[in-house]
Amino acid sequence: MAEQHDTPQEVARRRVFYIPGYDPIHPRRYRELYRKEGAAQAAISGYALTLRPKQGGGAYGWHVQTVMEGAETRADIEVLVWSDIVRDSMSNSIPATYTQLVRTSWEYIATGALRRLMRLRKGPVIAALYPVGALLVQLGLALLLGWAGFALIGLLTPWLGIAATLAGLVAWGGIAYAALRWFRAKDGKFFAYYLMHDYAFSALHRGANPPALEARMSEFAATIGAALTEDVDEVLVVGHSSGAHLAVSILADLIRAGRVPANGPRLAFLSLGQVVPMVSFLREAHRLRADLRFLSASEALTWVDVTAPGDGCAFALCDPVGVSGVAPKDKRWPLVFSAQFTRSLSPERWKELRWRFFRLHFQYLCAFDRPRDYDYFRITAGPLSLASRYAGRPPSASRIDHAVSKYTSVAA
Repeated sequence: MAEQHDTPQEVARRRVFYIPGYDPIHPRRYRELYRKEGAAQAAISGYALTLRPKQGGGAYGWHVQTVMEGAETRADIEVLVWSDIVRDSMSNSIPATYTQLVRTSWEYIATGALRRLMRLRKGPVIAALYPVGALLVQLGLALLLGWAGFALIGLLTPWLGIAATLAGLVAWGGIAYAALRWFRAKDGKFFAYYLMHDYAFSALHRGANPPALEARMSEFAATIGAALTEDVDEVLVVGHSSGAHLAVSILADLIRAGRVPANGPRLAFLSLGQVVPMVSFLREAHRLRADLRFLSASEALTWVDVTAPGDGCAFALCDPVGVSGVAPKDKRWPLVFSAQFTRSLSPERWKELRWRFFRLHFQYLCAFDRPRDYDYFRITAGPLSLASRYAGRPPSASRIDHAVSKYTSVAA
């Protein structure tokens, strides 16, 4: 909801923890994105926003100061980094990537998870199938080029007999492998290998977290827990894309452990562009499903889930608790609504971004030239808490909240 000029300031100091998705890139990209897009949104919406370097050690981050409706707010934003784990999971081997393709496809297809995901939103499922199709097309083209080399050698040297055949086979393999290496080198344009590694990461353990990630999540929980003992007004955790389901488990662990002080800062969770069903629908995702169930009934936090049908990489307006089949009777969260890309962006801006699928998946972190009631910079650096900002806001009527997953167990 838009802030009112007579609304008293609730938040003067805020700690924000941003958990990125499956991203191997250095977290400075998020600082630069915040700096650029925050300045753009401030100019559009008529408030002041300035960034300064972070003071002290700890995670990578920055300091934000805003003046909105006459209220001055300070926020310290930190990126909880797991990009090293992402990089370690991304095989540089072409054969290993094709092995991942077979294993991941089998996990989603044989268990029926893919078929059930299709009942939710076609966009993210098509995004999941894209690397499979792209890698198979690349393999087919590479083999075709190799066959052309084999045939050419046979035509040019028919008198060599078996020697020509052997030379042709060597050429076939060499040309095919060179073509595959070229496709791999150009993956910054195709994103086939990157996306294959992304989906394979969750499928490898059938929805369970690998040990290295569990250890890192424990570190994240300790960092957030420490912030909850500080003299701040709100601790906000932002989970984007795959980072959303990590945040669910981290926050569930914190609350279960009694590490959220009753008289401490408000605890808030903002999930953006979530892809929770890609993991929670897998057969061994017991921990995630249990955490979804627990967090959805907790009174210790406010949880708002924002997606948009225009984001083809997210499960837009799919209640991650409901569709996973673990909603308890006393379910409170999340509040699910749309960022409404087609209404919050001008027709000209929407036309410019419409087919840039990966860019749209990050639009939640960017400026809107026709902002409505979702503004990332007001949420992360404004004078209202997440709870008050969306108090009384109804969820989107078109949300999907009925159980779809085949696997609903919450105990291993």
